[in-house]
Amino acid sequence: MSMEIDESNGVAFPSHQLRESTAPTILCYNCGAPIDGTQAAGALCSDCLKLTVDITAGIEKDGVLLMCRDCDRWLSPPSQWVVATLESRELLALCLRKLRGLHKSRIIDASFIWTEPHSRRIKLKITVQQEAFEGTVLQQTFEVEFVQQFKQCPDCAKSYTHNTWRAVVQVRQKVPHKRTFLYLEQLILKQGAHRETINIKEVNNGIDFFFSQRNHAEKFVDFLSSVSPVKTKKSQELISMDIHTSSKSYKFTFSCELVPICKDDLVALPLKLARQIGNISPLVLCYRIGTAVNLLDPNTLQIADLSTPIYWRTPFAPIADVKDLVEFVVMDIEPIGPQKGRFLLSDVTVMRASDFGKSDTSYNVRTHLGSILHAGDSVMGYHLTGTQFNNEHFEAIESSKQYGGTIPDVILVKKHYPARKKGKSRNWKLKRMAREESEMKPRKQDEARDEVDYEQFLRDLEADPELRQGLSLYRNADKGERHVAMDTEMETDGEEEEGLEIPMEQLIDEMEEVGLGDGEMVEED
Repeated sequence: MSMEIDESNGVAFPSHQLRESTAPTILCYNCGAPIDGTQAAGALCSDCLKLTVDITAGIEKDGVLLMCRDCDRWLSPPSQWVVATLESRELLALCLRKLRGLHKSRIIDASFIWTEPHSRRIKLKITVQQEAFEGTVLQQTFEVEFVQQFKQCPDCAKSYTHNTWRAVVQVRQKVPHKRTFLYLEQLILKQGAHRETINIKEVNNGIDFFFSQRNHAEKFVDFLSSVSPVKTKKSQELISMDIHTSSKSYKFTFSCELVPICKDDLVALPLKLARQIGNISPLVLCYRIGTAVNLLDPNTLQIADLSTPIYWRTPFAPIADVKDLVEFVVMDIEPIGPQKGRFLLSDVTVMRASDFGKSDTSYNVRTHLGSILHAGDSVMGYHLTGTQFNNEHFEAIESSKQYGGTIPDVILVKKHYPARKKGKSRNWKLKRMAREESEMKPRKQDEARDEVDYEQFLRDLEADPELRQGLSLYRNADKGERHVAMDTEMETDGEEEEGLEIPMEQLIDEMEEVGLGDGEMVEED
């Protein structure tokens, strides 16, 4: 055997130990390409491995997605219905969960492939990784197609069936008009608090809201408590019970009673209560209703808030409402006092509009409307002289030594604007809630009363910027150029309509809120 000598150290090594080591090489059995035999998977080269091995063979390439056409929710097996828009992350996750065999692979990427909306097809492009042989990982991309089919969800099925509600909220107010419910309706539409209702039914002195779940009703009650002074009482009725599992089914009723005091009502406070809320005069006006009853003394501009718990401790009714208002004409006005916000204390001389040409009786009173009244204007107020109120609190004020001599002859409430000319349409409109009509047709006098209340509510919105501050008013797109030209010709006196036109910048374009509400649009002409 030949030997080689290392000259540096003088040590001899066999010649086969000095040769370079070479990796074992084999041929691919499919194409014959040389490959490393120690790392080859199944004696295949990388190109042949990609062509012959399919790691997506056990993954479904098609499927069916069930959607409710009424609520636009998707079925997530076994029984959950989820909200997901097209090409959203939620819908992508739902599609991936429905693919069988996908859990064995690692998902690298997943995205939607655009399809025509009317095709009812949803396509995905998915990239996965999986170990094909020991030590060999493959990455492949494939497409999946889902067919969209419709199926009604249980909640929508219940909504079309009578007596399937689980909770009802009964909102009541014992007043002779519906202006409070009209205002409350606009607040509900503004916040979308009625979205979970399955039915809305108008009843005598109120509205019933039906819900499929108890927590939806409780959420609605919380909303009512946050926007209005309301007293809530809860009751429940046992529907069924399983004696084997002790499971019970209840129907819940929430009775919500609104305070029977409305804006512009004349209120006679109990003397003790008047001292408790700031020593205000017991004969006051209600100028605003929020979470509390806001009261105003028109003689001194003193303001007091009557909270809901305090009111329901000693409830009382107003001595006069807007139906008792009398029209007066301003003869002379003189500002005398301080100004608080939009209120200005003034002395004013008024006469009843019905006394013109019959009597020259005039009344000198003090009012809070000094900033908007001028000589010759019409104003609505309560005529106290000669009026008999069957109210114990007002009688206590008359017999009181402190307040008996301070009762004025007239209490002015608000400025009166002339009626809108026939054929003149408004440049705005309101949205109304879709509600169930009663089986019995309303009486003609009830329909006329509702129309009067609604027209008065619209006029209050036009005259009071604070009242419409939290509401959504929409542009009246149906009022064309022809109507505008007619309105321009009909306006003979510009001062008559002063304050009754809502600026266009306060109105919302109807297209901006398409699909945000379930109510129908109603025009106000």
